[in-house]
Amino acid sequence: MTGGLAWRTAALMATVPLLAACGLLGGPQQLRQDAPQVMTVTSPALGQGIMPGEYTCHGRGRPPPIYWSGAPQGTKSLALVVDDADTPITPYIYWIVLDISPATSDIQAGLLPPGARQADNSRGFPGYDAPCPIHGGHKYRFTIYALSSAYAMSSGLRLGNGASAKAAWTAIARSAIARGRLTATANGLPSH
Repeated sequence: MTGGLAWRTAALMATVPLLAACGLLGGPQQLRQDAPQVMTVTSPALGQGIMPGEYTCHGRGRPPPIYWSGAPQGTKSLALVVDDADTPITPYIYWIVLDISPATSDIQAGLLPPGARQADNSRGFPGYDAPCPIHGGHKYRFTIYALSSAYAMSSGLRLGNGASAKAAWTAIARSAIARGRLTATANGLPSH
């Protein structure tokens, strides 16, 4: 091996365990493959699959209203994950909402349903981290997961506001029985 190739290989080998420990490798792929997509997710604000600037850092920076239906029998709670698979380190998590009652069918623009909790996003704080696209084409995914257990108590984890993204992914993966997804594209910086 040449010196440059050896250095790049060593750097890659050191990075993989770090990404896996952060929950960025393995977790989301398992969720997409294991939970059948049977739920419907919609939003009047994301018509035609376009995310208006109002819901990004270029606007008011609040999350859009999201509606869903089709949670299967046996659903004990729901979780919402908003991420971007087009970022260099995927996925970039903008928002995780946990402990949504199965009787709930929507989240209004920035208002959490009663009893719902928020896990940390990729920036490390609980809440909605408004996407900030600087070029077009980023696809933002709003995925609802139906869970077979009450989230905060699943797997013996007591997950409240500010739970780590890794703990949230782990608990969702262990109890996801169905999912639904809405994808919207943001066009980047507003034109002046």
